[in-house]
Amino acid sequence: MTSRNWMMLAILSLLWGGSFFFVELALRGLPVLTIVWARVAGAGLLLALWIWARGIGFPSGTRAWQALAVQGFMNNAIPFTLFVLAQNQIEGALAAIVNATTPLWTVLAAHVFTSDEKLTRAKSLAIVLGFSGVLVMTGGKAGGTAWAILACLGAALSYGLAGVWGRRFKPMGLAPEQVAFGQVTSAAVMLVPFWLALDRPWSLPLPPMQSLIAMLCLISLSTALAYLIFFRLLASAGATMLSLVTFLIPVSAMALGIGFLGEHLLPRHVFGFALIALGLLAIDGRVWRWARS
Repeated sequence: MTSRNWMMLAILSLLWGGSFFFVELALRGLPVLTIVWARVAGAGLLLALWIWARGIGFPSGTRAWQALAVQGFMNNAIPFTLFVLAQNQIEGALAAIVNATTPLWTVLAAHVFTSDEKLTRAKSLAIVLGFSGVLVMTGGKAGGTAWAILACLGAALSYGLAGVWGRRFKPMGLAPEQVAFGQVTSAAVMLVPFWLALDRPWSLPLPPMQSLIAMLCLISLSTALAYLIFFRLLASAGATMLSLVTFLIPVSAMALGIGFLGEHLLPRHVFGFALIALGLLAIDGRVWRWARS
């Protein structure tokens, strides 16, 4: 990777790690579905403006929009909602650590739903290590924290399924910006009836300025801009190098949460993250190849 790509990777990790930070602030004045719907709807609007300005063209055709709707459900509506719900119970830094299990779920989903990416011994070891880390973080106990961690785990599973589903868009001829726009727009449409019925936005009090600024940052920086950087990096550096962002997101989230919100992690959370990181290293393979050489 070039130095420019490394810089973009660091920025992306900060933007996605920052999403947990911004959600923490938004929750101080806004309910769950309002945060999630505003995030996808606002990002959809910004991405629409970008596509229009660049003359890329919007997605068209029933088949394309059906696929985008599934992607929006698995990659936005479900995980965004589960993470915000979880952050009512746990700190953003811990939620970001559990989010790092996404590649483990992707490996499992690829094994089940594809014919060319089956489990290997290294991948099986990675899964055992990663999910052992999650078990360590729960402390083996039920309760609010454990259920919140399970919600984050469900969100990571949804991301993993979306990663496998999303492989169909390149053969369909959809540009990355079209996929990003289509998925967040589909998620926004899906969430509208639930948002109106459960949050009753017309009855909500005016949120504090802190929550509004956090929402603007969540929409523009951690969603719209992050997707544009992600797809640009994917094209220039490749998926393998881009996978490094998985290691960096929890670090960014922890730095922001501990530095600005006074969050703290228990020793079992740090140990659990270490096990997840070892699992990610086992999947990545570069460390083992370097050690053997």
